[in-house]
Amino acid sequence: MLLFTLQKAGSPEDAIAAAQAGARYIAGGTTLIDLMREEVERPERLVDINALPLKDIRVEGEDLVFGALARMSEIAAHPDVLRLQPLVAESLIEGASPQLRNMASIGGNLLQRVRCPYFRMHDAACNKRQPGSGCTALDGLNGGHAILGTSEQCVATHPSDVAVAFVALDATMRVRGPDGERSFPVEELFRLPGDTPHLEHTLLPGELILEVRVPGGAHARQARYLKVRDRASYEFALVSAAAALEIEDGVIRTVRIACGGVGTKPWRMRACEQALIGRPPDRANLEAAAKLALEGTRPLAHNHYKIELLPRTIARALEMAGELA
Repeated sequence: MLLFTLQKAGSPEDAIAAAQAGARYIAGGTTLIDLMREEVERPERLVDINALPLKDIRVEGEDLVFGALARMSEIAAHPDVLRLQPLVAESLIEGASPQLRNMASIGGNLLQRVRCPYFRMHDAACNKRQPGSGCTALDGLNGGHAILGTSEQCVATHPSDVAVAFVALDATMRVRGPDGERSFPVEELFRLPGDTPHLEHTLLPGELILEVRVPGGAHARQARYLKVRDRASYEFALVSAAAALEIEDGVIRTVRIACGGVGTKPWRMRACEQALIGRPPDRANLEAAAKLALEGTRPLAHNHYKIELLPRTIARALEMAGELA
């Protein structure tokens, strides 16, 4: 049995001080507790942040702001989210079972660790779990692994669904650490694996996520999330696409696309977006633009089918978003 200490933080300052002293933040625990049980993660100190005043869901102008401790289920069912950001609600519902949604915080969801099976297998080489040990997935069963943003050190996909929606919608986040507060796009939270796959995010030591801000607009109300997976019940994405469109006078004025299940982080499809601006949202244009997502892909032995699924999923998500116009 692995021993650890647990303390409860009464304020963000208390939590940050504990993290500076080596503690790990814990809220819903839907990832960390699993990894501790499997002895993949072995923190000696935990700081419970559930008492912090970071659970609010509010509207500011056209923006939606989520406290980092707001639960997935609360956000997905909130009337303002359903009205202003249906893409966020849809991605949350698709992202987990009801039991997990009731526990998982939005900040924890963004920081959840990869679901690569080799990451959790102590007899497999994994550079995320043990830097420098190798990557069994490169030559193993890798049908569910990434085709974008990979390196010779890691090919694991980022698992979050709502992170894909946040990246598509240009969401930002506010964090606080020992040196004060800063804000940055959610897209910049995630690192590519490169030669340091064990470093998964850009938070500085001790930094605590305070909130996520999602800008609104016509495109945000005309958005859909499409997730392709091995089974219809709770499962991680093989390929997913978040698509938001603003159509005016029969042509696309604004378009946002991001994909999950295919990249080592949520992947923004800017080449696809640029190809659609000013064009009618007909099937030919959508399919032609969606094929641009294949640029730079690197399929492994068992996941070539993702090459076929990726453009089809993007095109269909765009069609679904266009039907809301």
